[in-house]
Amino acid sequence: MPRPSSAISHGAAKPPVPAVATWHSVEASGTREQLGAPGPLNSAEVTARLASYGPNQLPETSRAGPLARLGRQLKNFLIYVLLTAVVITGALGHWVDAGVILAVVVIQTLVGFLQEGKAEQALSAIRHMLAPKARVVREDGQHQLDAAELVPGDTVLLEPGDRVPADVRLEKCHNLKIEEAILTGESEAVDKSPEPVDAGAALGDQAGMAFSGTMVATGTGRGVVVRTGADTEIGRISGLLASTTSLKTPLLEQMDRFAKVLSVIVIVTGIAIFFGGLAFSGLEFRELFMAVVGLTVAAIPEGLPAILTITLAIGVRQMARRKAVVRRMPVIETIGAVSVICSDKTGTLTRNEMMVTTAMTAGQRYEVSGEGYGFDGVIRQNGQPATGNPVLEELARAAALCNDASISHRNGQPAIHGDPMEAALKVFARKAEFDVEASARDWPRVDEVPFDTTTRYMATLHHDHHGHQVAYLKGAPERILGMCTHEVAATGERMPLEHKTWESRISEMASEGLRVLALARKPTPGSRQQQLMVEELEQGAELLGLVGLLDPPRQEAIRAIEECHSAGIRVKMITGDHALTAGAIARKLGLRNTDKVLTGKELDHLDDKQLQQAAGEVDVFARTSPEHKLRLVEALQALHGVVAMTGDGVNDAPALKRADVGIAMGVKGSEAAREASSVVLLDDNFASIVAAVREGRTVYSNLRKGIAFMLPINGGESISLITALLLGLALPISALQILWVNMVSSVVLAMTLAFEPTEPGVMNQPPRPRDESLLQGFVVWRVAFVSLLFLAGIFGAWFWAMHRYDDTVIASTLAVNTLVAMEVFYLFAVRYLDTASITLRGVLGTPVVLIAVVAVIALQSLFTYLPWFQATFISAPLSWEALAFAVLAGVAVLVILELETVIRRLLRAARG
Repeated sequence: MPRPSSAISHGAAKPPVPAVATWHSVEASGTREQLGAPGPLNSAEVTARLASYGPNQLPETSRAGPLARLGRQLKNFLIYVLLTAVVITGALGHWVDAGVILAVVVIQTLVGFLQEGKAEQALSAIRHMLAPKARVVREDGQHQLDAAELVPGDTVLLEPGDRVPADVRLEKCHNLKIEEAILTGESEAVDKSPEPVDAGAALGDQAGMAFSGTMVATGTGRGVVVRTGADTEIGRISGLLASTTSLKTPLLEQMDRFAKVLSVIVIVTGIAIFFGGLAFSGLEFRELFMAVVGLTVAAIPEGLPAILTITLAIGVRQMARRKAVVRRMPVIETIGAVSVICSDKTGTLTRNEMMVTTAMTAGQRYEVSGEGYGFDGVIRQNGQPATGNPVLEELARAAALCNDASISHRNGQPAIHGDPMEAALKVFARKAEFDVEASARDWPRVDEVPFDTTTRYMATLHHDHHGHQVAYLKGAPERILGMCTHEVAATGERMPLEHKTWESRISEMASEGLRVLALARKPTPGSRQQQLMVEELEQGAELLGLVGLLDPPRQEAIRAIEECHSAGIRVKMITGDHALTAGAIARKLGLRNTDKVLTGKELDHLDDKQLQQAAGEVDVFARTSPEHKLRLVEALQALHGVVAMTGDGVNDAPALKRADVGIAMGVKGSEAAREASSVVLLDDNFASIVAAVREGRTVYSNLRKGIAFMLPINGGESISLITALLLGLALPISALQILWVNMVSSVVLAMTLAFEPTEPGVMNQPPRPRDESLLQGFVVWRVAFVSLLFLAGIFGAWFWAMHRYDDTVIASTLAVNTLVAMEVFYLFAVRYLDTASITLRGVLGTPVVLIAVVAVIALQSLFTYLPWFQATFISAPLSWEALAFAVLAGVAVLVILELETVIRRLLRAARG
């Protein structure tokens, strides 16, 4: 925060402090005056300033200790439910079963414990991005010091490969380019100059500043430190990240609500049954207490957390196959609920590879096809391949020869060496069917004038082997235009330059979001020159034409965005690039609402309510800062959206952490972005996000099936016990037998639902609301209806066996086997919750389903016929007649559900 400045003498206790924060708008000389540092600092001044400002490093943040993290994992109603089951089974004396349930608790807790706090590592990742060393000029000479020792007012030298050690106001620059991707998200190195810019300039437009943590790409510079530590841009982002809270996933919110409601129902019902039984059943206290314990065991779906974990784990594995690594398991389901995807532009929606897409010569416009740095592509004029055009050939020659880049191929992929724009010009020359290598041999370079941010052009001098020579120029269009007196016509003739026509063409290309370069030539007749004279280049050049460069959209991103729109998902581009470029790319990508592009400066003037309205209406945001991205995510969440945010820079970390799903780029992303995210893309491709959404919807669908499968089992068991208690009957199934069903057969069968493939049409449905319950509408009806079917089956088996064999052990064994048989056939039905015909497809099943059915049959055989199991679970062998009863009960469940589904479909069709 700015403080009033004050004068200082050597050894004074208080150093001067800046009075302004917008250093980019202050002249370099004025900066030193504000800082009270007219020249290099002496040791006394450094000591005083270090005491005032503190070391140039980001503050450490306090982290929760292991016990606190463990405590947070145990604050979960699902864990409470499981621990209740442990206590109950322990009270029954069945320590093996209690140990199994406890193992589930331990595993769940450990997984959460290990993953807890990983996002907070983003802060330490940012700290590691600060430069460890700095070249500093002080009163006693030049030093290489730890960057932590820098203070405002220090003089810093920058060279290629240096990481900028603090926020620096540049005083001198020579061809200085700095990569600011970690702050702006844009990978292209930025030209720097000491000239001041407007006070309201966006971060990416502050040419006179070098920011802490960024990297010097080319050139050299000298400047004065204006901000250190937490006051730097990267320090401000670190503070923003520390104060940003992550939201709980919709799944965890729903499961917490479900566990709380279930717990209340179980406790209230148990108490009511206990006191009601004391009053009316005539049962003894101990017998009644054990019955209520059995009811509690029946009502608690002990296997549900295991099914939840397994389903999520399968989703995580499937996502990894699609090049997306999930860092927090519950977020896999959240991805399926995403209603808005906020994506960075460069490298995600685009290839992060510059390409010439348009060229203009006198009276002619050409469109260039292809992708990135690949040589495949055609130059077309009016839809037809452009061939035999002398001025286009000369334009290609200039693009190839006035160029320092080269392109090689590694493993079939192009690899560039040098400036990306120059590489794009080499590719353009090849697409024009120009022999780049032969031309370099025939017209070797003799001299050059390197590109400079002051002159804004590059020139090269070439000789052939026959006494001819020519200079080629390329650079900023307005600069090259001012150096030309003539233009080259389509026939190759030399004509007077039409300034206004070319200015109009430059404006036309710039309005399409293209980065425009002009190319020209200057013949040098007479004796062979060995040097280029800058003064002679200023006039008399012949304009060859213009080229428009763009980081083109990924073709797979265009298809993925179309799929998002079909799935009811809005896609918004939030970029640090210029508004014109962002709008042009958005239109090529097929984004909606591209007529208006909001810039960061415009967002600053909107209050929260206005921002929410703008966020809902506008799909393209340009020149944004970390605060803008964070505000946009929060505004979209306030509109009840489930927001996915992509990013790769440090500037994206706060928004990644706040978003419901933070998606970081794994290839070109910063460590800070990856640590703040919940998903990391291994291929930096937007299409992988859409594949992740599809997988997330599949996971949710399978979770819904799992719950719809397990709850009727618990419901049928619970209702059968309640009915028996109210009617004064013997319990058809004991508490231990219920535990066997819940923890063995139910879990084995339910696990198969985690492997169910994606159903057709899943991406043609709108996103579900954030607060939509897993238990709603049809699922609630199906749970209730099947619970009653299971109740009928359990009592039907009990009464039939008692009538047939008059043996309570055989009756309860048949009741258990009937319940398991009904589970198996219900599994076939639940696989297609909303399909009219379930029998054939459901019964055929997947290999996983069939394996699980065989496993359950084997387990039930052990339960029924093995002596150790008979002694443990109080079971007895069953005849083939009894087993046939169980199978027929299962078939009846499937047939009834088939009829119910058909009737429901007919009623739905009749209504509309």
